[in-house]
Amino acid sequence: MSLDVLMKTCAICLGSVETGQGQAIFTAECSHSFHFACIGNSVTHGNYLCPVCRARWNDLPFVMPHLNPNANNRSIDHESFPDIRNLFFPAPQQLLPVRHRPVFEPEPLQFSDDEPLPAVTADVSPSGLQNVSIKAVPERPAVAASESIPRFAVLVGLRAPSLSEDARLMQRAPIDLVTVLDVSGSMHGSKLTLLKRAVNFVVDSLGPLDRLSVVSFSTQARRIFPLRRMTEHGRDDAKRAVNLLLASGSTNIVEGLKKGVQVLEERHHHNPVASIIFLSDGRDTCNHGYQLPTFSNQRQPPQYLHLLPASICPGNRGTQDQDQREIFPVHAFGFGSDHDPLTMHAISDSSAGTFSFIESYEMVQDAFASCIGGLLSVVTQELRLMVRSASHGVEIKSIPSGRYASEISDQGSQGTINIGDLYADEEKEFLINISVPILMNAEGEESERRTSLLDITCSYRDVVSKEIVQIEGDLVEIRRPESPSPPDLVVNLEVDRQRNRLNAAESIAEAQRMADTGNLSGAQSLLSNRRSALLASPSGQAGDGLCMWLEAEMKETEQRMGSRHRYEREGRAYALSNMSAHGYQRATTRGSWAAAAFGGSASFCSGDLSARASASFNGYMTPHMADMVSRSQQLNKTEDATASRPQQLNKTEDATPNNSQQLNKTEDATARQE
Repeated sequence: MSLDVLMKTCAICLGSVETGQGQAIFTAECSHSFHFACIGNSVTHGNYLCPVCRARWNDLPFVMPHLNPNANNRSIDHESFPDIRNLFFPAPQQLLPVRHRPVFEPEPLQFSDDEPLPAVTADVSPSGLQNVSIKAVPERPAVAASESIPRFAVLVGLRAPSLSEDARLMQRAPIDLVTVLDVSGSMHGSKLTLLKRAVNFVVDSLGPLDRLSVVSFSTQARRIFPLRRMTEHGRDDAKRAVNLLLASGSTNIVEGLKKGVQVLEERHHHNPVASIIFLSDGRDTCNHGYQLPTFSNQRQPPQYLHLLPASICPGNRGTQDQDQREIFPVHAFGFGSDHDPLTMHAISDSSAGTFSFIESYEMVQDAFASCIGGLLSVVTQELRLMVRSASHGVEIKSIPSGRYASEISDQGSQGTINIGDLYADEEKEFLINISVPILMNAEGEESERRTSLLDITCSYRDVVSKEIVQIEGDLVEIRRPESPSPPDLVVNLEVDRQRNRLNAAESIAEAQRMADTGNLSGAQSLLSNRRSALLASPSGQAGDGLCMWLEAEMKETEQRMGSRHRYEREGRAYALSNMSAHGYQRATTRGSWAAAAFGGSASFCSGDLSARASASFNGYMTPHMADMVSRSQQLNKTEDATASRPQQLNKTEDATPNNSQQLNKTEDATARQE
């Protein structure tokens, strides 16, 4: 959204403030314009600062005290909820003194007032989706019978089924979503306007079975909208609540997240998926958590994180609640260059969420779109991958599973990875490192000599039928000839590219740790060397799309560590967002980048990241996520075009008198010639 368009937009309702549309316009002394009805209601509630630039107004819009702001508002359609008109527009005679007037009614003691879900029918038939697919690829197809290998890799991949266009609502899990939004003073102006647009996009994307609650925080936190279904009425009321937000006060991250968790913990009804979207543009200034950057020691997240609930920070569990129930993923969005990336990454990482770095303010809607595209396409839950040794002497040595919990048991004969939710078309790939023994009984035909390596199975819960599904993969085997042929010695490119992914993720994490201790040149040198090694690998030489994308990401991270100032402003956040994406193999937004289409084009708004190298691979982004981003971008283009149309019309009208004057001059000249 361009700033020129923002100047033609009412920052309160986000509608156009072009003249000639049948609405009274108030233009303040600071030159910002608003609908008179919108700004009049804001001033009635004691807000005498410009919602855009925060300038104090001397000339205020005059509002008649008997005006009834309830006339055109729709009440909530469920009798268990208070009238939304009273919630947002208290009667004038009930107003408190200026600066102490609440816009929203008092919160209940408990948030068990969530809107009930529709009754579940007795039909629990499967969702109609295909099953999760399993693939397994050994590092090499053959190993000499007389050879033992202490570390041999087997790539195991899982892929979720697709969602059909005509049955998306029936094949995915409905969601309970809480947005926790920073509305401190630093969010004033275009930042808050763009945030409102982004949240309204999320509202429009949710279905009637999905529920949304909105929490805002500055010095204190408030639940400004209860957990309600996004029916037509629910969407209208949610937008009305969001559009009334104003920026002021300090930043209290702890209270904001506590309030968001409270909504989910105290709800009476439960959708299968529950998540928190958390956005902030600053550091917590209310819990003594601010830490000045220091290069004498590695920076750590602030101590105030121990104040957060265990349902988003499991490390805060006491000895009595180690078996605590649900963990709510927090998808954190650091907005601009002044947010606290260490804190936001730590919160998202501990809750199995993602951390995105929104460098350009105009990117916030696309970033939300990518995230919500995944959350609205959950097709499997409680996904668990199990591998078991299939022969004596084959031992599981290690499972580098990123941020997914893994375990090796039974003296190396069994391994498990707990993955959890899977989005439609999402893929997860893991390297299982095993030992391959000498083939002791090398009898029979050489072509038939084989060693069975791994049995692979997975289990998950179908989101529609709620039934547990068990899937068995093919037995993983390799040939055991006396002397392998040259093709038998070639490492599989899929295994090699997965090694490159793990190496790139570890390189970025290691460089980030070095940069935090002040060794910026060492961090850059490490990334440069690892990039060269990646490009020299078999998959890099083959021009593999993932490898090209990894190399471009490492190069961009390296460049953002070019100076202490740049690292503090953007490099740390960029690296941590990268680490979040690789740790969970899930897409995040970084810098000023947004994927325009899956497997297609990509747009890079700043920096010199090699777009052409990575355009064919938009790391971890699923088709549904990319489709949601494309919808967001198309909506922005449409709104830009709509906002600019009145201006073009005015120019045309202005030119009309000139055309008439020219015509008159021509007629006069003709008359003189005659």
